[in-house]
Amino acid sequence: QVQLVESGGGLVQAGGSLRLSCAASGRTFSTNPMGWFRQAPGKDREFVAAIRGGGASTYYADSVKGRFTITRDDAKNTVYMEMNMLKPEDAAVYYCAGSSRYYTGGYYLSRPSTYDYWGQGTQVTVSS
Repeated sequence: QVQLVESGGGLVQAGGSLRLSCAASGRTFSTNPMGWFRQAPGKDREFVAAIRGGGASTYYADSVKGRFTITRDDAKNTVYMEMNMLKPEDAAVYYCAGSSRYYTGGYYLSRPSTYDYWGQGTQVTVSS
């Protein structure tokens, strides 16, 4: 059974930083894309960042470019997201996602339908 388990969420002041982790088990994602999405109350789930299999390319939503960094450690089957200069509007439940496909390109990797596996989410709260 494939599982994605997020950790690292919490409460932080605006301007602060958090590092989210997503540990995968049940299959390896080393050659497959993984992504982060978020959902705030009353809003649709939105794309945040994605990384291709092997980590050759990364993609970001415009709202987080320059502040968030997605990386992966395939030896640990884990993907990370470093979030800096956090803003109140970044507050949401953050979800890790993994794909069994080999899509590349920001168009595909920003779409929730690309991903087959999802974590349970981790809450990020940013106080102003």
